[in-house]
Parts: sequence; structure tokens; C-alpha cells
Amino acid sequence: MKRYVVGQDRSQSTLFPEVLDDYIAEDNPVRVVDVFVDELDLKDLGFDGAEPEATGRPSYHPVTLLKIYIYGYLNRIQSSRRLERETQRNVELIWLTGRLCPDFKTIADFRRDNGKAIRQVCREFVVLCRSLNLFADALVAIDGSKFKAVNGRDRNFTKHKLKARMQQLEESIARYLADLDRADRDPSTVTEARVEHLKEKVQTVRTQMQRLKQLGEQMRQTPDEQISLTDPDARSMATSARGSGVVGYNVQTAVDAKHHLVVTHEVTNQGTDRAQLASMGKQTQAAIGTEKLTALADRGYYAGPEILKCEQAGINALVPKSHTSNNLAKGQFDKRDFRYNAALDEYRCPAGQRAIWRFKTVENGQMIHKYWSSACPRCPIKAQCTTGDYRRIARWEHEAVLEAMQTRLEKMPEASRIRRQTAEHVFGTLKSWMGSTHFLMKRLPNVRTEMSLHVLAYNLKRAMQIFGVVPLMQAIRA
Repeated sequence: MKRYVVGQDRSQSTLFPEVLDDYIAEDNPVRVVDVFVDELDLKDLGFDGAEPEATGRPSYHPVTLLKIYIYGYLNRIQSSRRLERETQRNVELIWLTGRLCPDFKTIADFRRDNGKAIRQVCREFVVLCRSLNLFADALVAIDGSKFKAVNGRDRNFTKHKLKARMQQLEESIARYLADLDRADRDPSTVTEARVEHLKEKVQTVRTQMQRLKQLGEQMRQTPDEQISLTDPDARSMATSARGSGVVGYNVQTAVDAKHHLVVTHEVTNQGTDRAQLASMGKQTQAAIGTEKLTALADRGYYAGPEILKCEQAGINALVPKSHTSNNLAKGQFDKRDFRYNAALDEYRCPAGQRAIWRFKTVENGQMIHKYWSSACPRCPIKAQCTTGDYRRIARWEHEAVLEAMQTRLEKMPEASRIRRQTAEHVFGTLKSWMGSTHFLMKRLPNVRTEMSLHVLAYNLKRAMQIFGVVPLMQAIRA
């Protein structure tokens, strides 16, 4: 073939043996994986088999298996069976493992048995990034997203879904019994085979109803009255799209606003973000090693007790308030139309009247102070304020913390844009890597391990983009 690039003859012998290192360029990302894992002390991290047994068959070193997994997640290969195939044909993996080819069971067992240690490896890379001064700004975006579990929606039951399914079965059995009654009255209208088929369907539906009743008994014993049959820890969660939901886990991340590195992450099976702000903020503080932290979050995190905990921990939380006032929906004055005077401990209403302190009470574990004005019954604009005798204003005892946060938020109008472009990009990237089925493992501890591998792969790619492959390897060795 003239005028074409010609490959090597497959039957041609070589004079010198091949050298694996010649196949991998100096700036190949696989070299970062090799250097990073070699610099870890796997025994201190808690990996099983870091010290060889004196007797028995030799095992694979954890270094080899950890390198396989990090390389796999870097290249969107999460399945142990696919990783087994790649170790036999992928030149980079052949170089990384030194021609070792563990079977899929060995690879899968390593991930299952060393979950805590693998999660610690993810934290070790964050420590490395911290030592390289990548988190100097101490500004993070906290956000959560729902990831699908190994549990279909048909294998998850809530009280509402169980009731709806029971109603469907009752309607089905009523329809089948009506057909059988019709056959008894006029046998010529229904064939004998059809009658037998209807009897089988009736028996099948009754069996299903009995099974659903048993599931209902089990469901009532769970704290959230929900049960998943494939992955018991997975939960049905609402998503941002109206009327949609997913059976899975709620993944929380805190992402550095400057370099878009995931500082810390957590996987929960709680359907909302309301109680996650303080926990994520404190974990981020510990990971960055700073006492002062600014954390941006969306409206889903707005909760007074959580914001108070952040304030007490030195975290400057910036969370917009959700405006869900019933009065505002009715076209009446909102609480924001009443101005608080801290010196006098009273409110000034839209009509200019004083709403003074009346009493305090405990509601949902919080101390609430109540205010209203004696002029309400005679107020000329009372119809715009309340339908009752008095417009009562409730104030939490730590309301000043929320007001101070709102003032800081108004001074930083770009906070919402920074949060969106920082945190949501990470979730979009991770879900793209994971594919249509997000998690491959079952149970919360295993899912946390899998998420740590994804986050580690993401952070590795970000660090290689920031520094370059060769400078990053030099920084790791240093």
C-alpha cells in the first residue's frame, strides 16, 4: 500500500524484549495514579492485606487493586467485570499493574471490604490539595443532588404507593370475579379455557395482595414508613422536576469556588437538605483547616437552627430565604412589611402602629416571642393585614442571626450565580460519568465508598488541569 502509513508486521520478531514503560508517555495521567498510590501508607489507612500473611496462598497487594479502581473511575469504568477485561487488554492498566490480571471477584471484594479505607484515601487527596494552598479563599458552595440506587421505583413502597397498589389489585379482582359470575350465568359466552385463566388470575392477585399486606406490616415498623426491596437503604425522594422522583440517595458536596475541587462530600438517605448545612459546613472547616469559612447554599438549606449552628462555629452561611407566606398568597401584608426595633423590642406595622411584645412560647422545640398591636380592631387597612381580630407576629429568639445573614447576602448579589456555577457543574459531571444507572452497589456504606471513588477521580482530573501531570507528580512526591 503506497502513500499510506504502514503498521508493523505482526509476524516480525524483535531483537530486544519490549519495555512496558516505553508505551506510556511521561505526561500520561496514569502516571499520577501510580505516584499517588505509591506515596500512601495503606497500612495506616486501614487496608486489609497491607501486611502479608505468613501462610496460605499469596494475595494481591492492596496497592495493585487500589490503582485498578482509581484508574477505572478516572476512565468511567466502575464494573469489576469490565475492569477485569481491561487489565488483560488495556496497555495503561497492563503498565499500571505490571501485567497482573486479578479476576472480577477479587476486584469486587476489595471495594466491598475496604470501604472505610477507600473513603480515607479520598480525604488524603483533599489534604494534599490543602497543602498545595488550593483552598486559600475559604469560599465553598454547598449543594445536594439525588442519585439513583440499585432499586427500581416498582420495588420501593411508601404508604401512598402501597394504598394505590392495593386499590388497583382490588379493582382487578372485582373485574375478574364479575367475568366469572357472567360465565356461571351463561356458560356459552365464555370458553372453558378463559374460565381457567380467570381463576388463575384471581389466585395471583390474591397472592399479591397478601404479600402487600405483609409489606405494609414491615413498613409500619420503619421510622419513615418506607421500604425498598432491592436496596433496603435506598429511599424515594422528590426531585426538582414537578411530579417526579427517584429511588436513591441524597449526595451532599462542598465545592471550592476558586478551583472547583470537592472539599468534602456525604451520602445520606434523607430526602431533603434542610438538616445538612451545619454538618457539611463543619466537615468543610475541618478539611480546609480554617476557623473562618463562607458557605453558599440554596433555599433548600434554609433552617434557623442550622444557620445558628453555623454562626456559632464561625461559618458565614449565605442562604436565601424561601418566601412561602400564606398571607402573601392571599394578597395581604407579609412579615417583611413589619419593621423590628431591637432597642424597644417591638415591631412597627405598615399602618405605623406599634406591635409590642406579649408573651413567649415553645413551638417545635424553639422559643418564639409573640407581638401584636392593640390598634388592630380599629385599623383602616386591617383587611390587608389579617382576617382575625389581631395580626400576631412571631419572632424566633435567634431571629437576629437570620437578619444579619440576610444583610450579608444583600451585600453579595452574585452569591447565587457563584453557587450555581460551582456546585451544579460537579453534579452534572459526575452523573455523566456514572451513566443512566448511577450507583452499582447496595447499602449505604457501600454507596458511600463508591461515591468517594467518583469524587477522588473528579478531584484528580481537576488537579491535573490546574497543575499539569508532571508538576502534580512532583508535588505529590514532595
